[in-house]
Amino acid sequence: MKDILNPDNRYKDDKVTDACSLFGMMDVSGRLFSGADTVRAIANMHDRGNGLGGGFAVYGLYPDFADYYALHIMYMGRSAKDKTEVFLKDEFDVVRSEEIPIRTRPGVTNPPGLWRYFVTPRKDPCLVVSDDDLVVDKVMQANTTIPDTFIFSSGKNMGVFKGIGFPEDVADFYRLEDYEGYLWTSHGRFPTNTPGWWGGAHPFNILDWTVVHNGEISSYGINRRYLEMHGYHCTMQTDTEVAAYAVDLLVRRHGLPVSTMATVLASPLWEEVDRMPDEKREMVTALRQAYGGLLLNGPFTLIIAHNGEMIGLTDRIRLRPLSAAVKGDVLFISSEESAITLVCPDIERSWKPRGGEPVVGRLGEPVALPKEWDVQNREAVGR
Repeated sequence: MKDILNPDNRYKDDKVTDACSLFGMMDVSGRLFSGADTVRAIANMHDRGNGLGGGFAVYGLYPDFADYYALHIMYMGRSAKDKTEVFLKDEFDVVRSEEIPIRTRPGVTNPPGLWRYFVTPRKDPCLVVSDDDLVVDKVMQANTTIPDTFIFSSGKNMGVFKGIGFPEDVADFYRLEDYEGYLWTSHGRFPTNTPGWWGGAHPFNILDWTVVHNGEISSYGINRRYLEMHGYHCTMQTDTEVAAYAVDLLVRRHGLPVSTMATVLASPLWEEVDRMPDEKREMVTALRQAYGGLLLNGPFTLIIAHNGEMIGLTDRIRLRPLSAAVKGDVLFISSEESAITLVCPDIERSWKPRGGEPVVGRLGEPVALPKEWDVQNREAVGR
């Protein structure tokens, strides 16, 4: 039978490794805005997904509880909630708990129980450990020891909302029109190697770090083993999870700047390294020696976010698409430029980021444009 959707598919292979849609927008002035444009933009890329996963990360949405960790939890079984709440009361001071508001949607199937808790970790005065490290440890403990419980969001003043369905249906299911934030990221999933399940939808999160991903990380095994040496446990049945934990390790725990983090994850080819000036070549070589287990092999595009920052990054040879644009204080990052122009027809500047070079938006700072864009446009306007 002729393949109508893909007539050139001579081997009848239905694996679409270039699918998945990504979109993010951030107002670097900190202005809060609704997710309406983000939902419209990700819905515009509907055909890049297959209904087996959609999700959103929103920053700045819990101002009344900004100093507390917001735990979003999926309960897959009847007894999971009771066991988890005993665990939470032992390990945290819980200041508020509530069911996450939802509405029934035909396109969102078999939802688990969905609750959120605003907490602070209880500290042992004899231990010198940060609140962030305590939360990471307790999230990992809950996700590996409590059956049918999955903590899928654990940051401050932010939250992840994800599930099975197309992203526009997931947004309606979670009633995202009730929320505002200064930074929104979104994802439409087309799973290729791992199952479509509620916890496996994007974004992936630890603390306030979130990652959405298009591509295939073939180094998952070595990435996972490296991260497990540092106390992380990969439980989500997908390759993208390692990216979220790698960013947390590199930036939060080891204090590396974003540019260096990008060099670790999307490391230059050795032939490029050989042509670098001595000092830079020595630095990149040292990073490869120290963090070789975190190099992401395979095609990928990532949108990484945390409080105050949004980052777009592709693999070194740019095997997955990424577009960026700016209008005033708003930075847009997307799989397709058409999604950006849909919600902002009068963008001021747009470009295709180079492989391995991050696009960064930060609160309180103008968006840094690529050098070649600035040179071209100075010439164009006669500056």
